[in-house]
Amino acid sequence: MAGRSVSLSELQAAGDSLYWLEGRPQEKGRTALVSVKRNEAPQDLLPVSHDVGSRVHEYGGGAYRVSPTQRVVFSDRRTGHVWLRETDGSLVPLASSEGCSYAEFSFDSVERGVFCIREDQRSPGEARAAIVWLDHQRETVLVQGDDFYAAPRPAPDDRHLVWVAWSHPDMPWDATKLSIASLTWQEDIPHCGTISVICGHSIRCSSVDPVWETAQTLLASCDESGFWRPYRFSVEAEQNAVSLPDPGGETGFPHWVFGQRSLNLLPNGRLMAQIVTEGVSSIAVLESDTWARQPELDAAHLPVAFGDELAWIDSPPDAPPAVVIGDRHNRIRQAFTFPQDVNARDCAAPTALPFPTGKGETAHALYYAPVNRHHTLADGEQPPLVVMAHGGPTARASSAFSFKVQWWTSRGFAVLDVNYRGSTGFGRAYRRALEGQWGVVDVQDCIAAVRHVTAQGLADPKRCVIRGSSAGGLTVLMALASSSVFAAGCSLYGVTDLRALAGDTHKFESRYLDRLIGPYPEQEDLYLTRSPLSHVAEITAPVLFLHGNLDKVVPLAQAQAMYDGMLALGRHSELHVYDGEGHGFRQEHTLKDSFSRELAFYLKVFGQI
Repeated sequence: MAGRSVSLSELQAAGDSLYWLEGRPQEKGRTALVSVKRNEAPQDLLPVSHDVGSRVHEYGGGAYRVSPTQRVVFSDRRTGHVWLRETDGSLVPLASSEGCSYAEFSFDSVERGVFCIREDQRSPGEARAAIVWLDHQRETVLVQGDDFYAAPRPAPDDRHLVWVAWSHPDMPWDATKLSIASLTWQEDIPHCGTISVICGHSIRCSSVDPVWETAQTLLASCDESGFWRPYRFSVEAEQNAVSLPDPGGETGFPHWVFGQRSLNLLPNGRLMAQIVTEGVSSIAVLESDTWARQPELDAAHLPVAFGDELAWIDSPPDAPPAVVIGDRHNRIRQAFTFPQDVNARDCAAPTALPFPTGKGETAHALYYAPVNRHHTLADGEQPPLVVMAHGGPTARASSAFSFKVQWWTSRGFAVLDVNYRGSTGFGRAYRRALEGQWGVVDVQDCIAAVRHVTAQGLADPKRCVIRGSSAGGLTVLMALASSSVFAAGCSLYGVTDLRALAGDTHKFESRYLDRLIGPYPEQEDLYLTRSPLSHVAEITAPVLFLHGNLDKVVPLAQAQAMYDGMLALGRHSELHVYDGEGHGFRQEHTLKDSFSRELAFYLKVFGQI
């Protein structure tokens, strides 16, 4: 399935056309810009020489924006250059600089140029962040001084600019500043006036996703109440923010990538939001001070207005993700097509599963029973279990269709996707439960989750394995070191040495561990204690390591050191390195090989091959 699938993301609408990005493993992981007009076939808008993407913060996102007149600005992942695609299809370079990366574009109202985030890597040391203005002739720095910026968005009348900023050691879900400045224009170049912080100045809170409501008011999600929820702000800094009605969940996401939008104003003035309640996402519209859920919109990303209809990326758990217009059955582009003998009845659906964990608290997971119409378990057989520890670790398990889930459930495995304490979608207190406790409470929760489902007869206690990528890889290895409930584990580009990570990783996460572990090097002993590399001798279960040789977030040396340590002790361990892959696998061959290799590894451990 990996070779025939594409990823669909960042849906936008302008005029008579929809636009989105497609990640294509069969094209060596290239991301294409695709568009469609009503009643026509989708078409690529860029030649194959262009790969739409950004390396800002390494994770990127927000690499393109469509204007109301259907001009498209985009960043090329390979070169970092910024281009403007005119309505006639011609490509014109904007005044971007060598050695810099750009993301999160916004046009001004008459399209003289674009506001965006620039990450400048031209000098030694950490990259420098700024909000800049790009047009055909020049690059103008507008705001700088903070370590990070996001969401620079001009007011409808171009007289104000709003943005989000934060600095070390905070991550964007710890504390940010929602700031605003007046704009003046000279020879079609904007200049920022006095900067006012309208949220996050006196109270530590996280604000995300500002959206202009009028030229004088804007909306943004803030977690001052303990949950991300929408507030109305004024351009007049002395006016207090006004809380909108409680949405019954969170209307914000951790800012791992650019381009995320959880709030959207519809043409009729109503507010649409993506709301996460107990880790499960839904879409709702604010009408007459009441949030009305829209169950027909099974979207992992916020829908967009397209004429008098809505368009969205449909993401049910039992069907291919697809770009749809008006109705989920009106599928314009699917991520893949099921093979002839596979349909929705072969797909596992999640069950939200709260379970007891340490200190009398409750943690959460999504449980998937094995499903396959053509094969069944033996009578009375309990299924083997794959426990998944998501990355981040400030992220969450999603209920949308996932190959990494369906691969296992279609082969007779049950899957437990754990939203351990520290995950998002459960409020600020749940998210902060991991502060100073990474490698402890996440591990406790994964072990407690296994014991909970095996006690209910939902899985075979002798055939439980655990897998995780990036930060989830650390959870995997520490769980193997501290418990005997797992028969094997797989670490995909996972963290093994926290001291090396503190010194080697990129700017965005370089102080992340201050919150998750403690200040470094002041608490170096704690970094050693929490590093899987210090617990090699305690891991007796077989471990598979899968890593890319171009990974800059978690360098290959981390997996290599852990693998070497296990071999030196005579433990069963395997390491496979994928050429040309970074932090996360994108190429067709890699995706196919990694899944097949991992399955074979577990079956050998179980003595089934």
